[in-house]
Amino acid sequence: MAQPTPHSRGRRDTSAGTNGRTLDAAGRLCDGASAMKIATWNVNSIRARQQRLMDWVASAQPDVLCLQELKCTDSEFPSLELRTAAYDAACYGQRSYNGVAIASKLPLGNVLRGLDDEADDQARVIAATAGPVRIISAYAPNGQAVDSAAFEYKLLWYERLRRYLDAHCDRNQLLVLCGDFNVAPEPLDVHDPALWEGQTMFTLKERSALKRVTDFGLVDTFRRHHAEEGRFSWWDYRMLAFPKNRGLRIDHLYATVPLAEKCTAADIDREARKGSQPSDHAPVWAQFDL
Repeated sequence: MAQPTPHSRGRRDTSAGTNGRTLDAAGRLCDGASAMKIATWNVNSIRARQQRLMDWVASAQPDVLCLQELKCTDSEFPSLELRTAAYDAACYGQRSYNGVAIASKLPLGNVLRGLDDEADDQARVIAATAGPVRIISAYAPNGQAVDSAAFEYKLLWYERLRRYLDAHCDRNQLLVLCGDFNVAPEPLDVHDPALWEGQTMFTLKERSALKRVTDFGLVDTFRRHHAEEGRFSWWDYRMLAFPKNRGLRIDHLYATVPLAEKCTAADIDREARKGSQPSDHAPVWAQFDL
């Protein structure tokens, strides 16, 4: 598969493979499948975590997988390995930092890289269509420290993301916006809300910025199925945060209402955070009956 041009903001790519699965005129899978499992995972360097990624794909078998924090160029992305595993892939890479991708068992079409609004050298958003569903993989800025320039960039980035949705998307279409948002939306998404209140990833400004995005008409698919506390998607590498479950839920899979109504299950794969040299994030997935 031809590699996309690095940093081609707003460039659309309608090429696609078949991967043995086709659609009829109504956008239905012709092989009789009706469920679509969509997952998102910040892999924190795909070169360091490639084997873990391929092992997880083989066991979890998502129909669509959104990836963030690739830390690689487009040419370094394992497109061939994913194609061997029957996944079409589109990548928007960046050396050493950022980078997002979408892999799909269905052919990917109408690929759009970047927020398409202004010059920006950070590869953080890629969108594509897989079957009847529009998929957006996003990697929000971390923000570093409150009141820093990076924090202000983060808040502006969220406003740009909302403008992107308004310009390119329809709240009535089947659409998923997923990825690492670097924001815990509610106190139950934080292991110690009192400790984290006012710190990066759990400030009122960040939560308001994320809500501004979800007010577009997006549903948190995980919370649609899980109301309990203590469920997180990210744990610091330090201070035994993972075994002590001192984490935050900052990776989200949002769906428009028409698609969220078809969501039959959602979860966080905590097991994928275990083992040697893991990402500090766990995959998050949701399944839809289409």
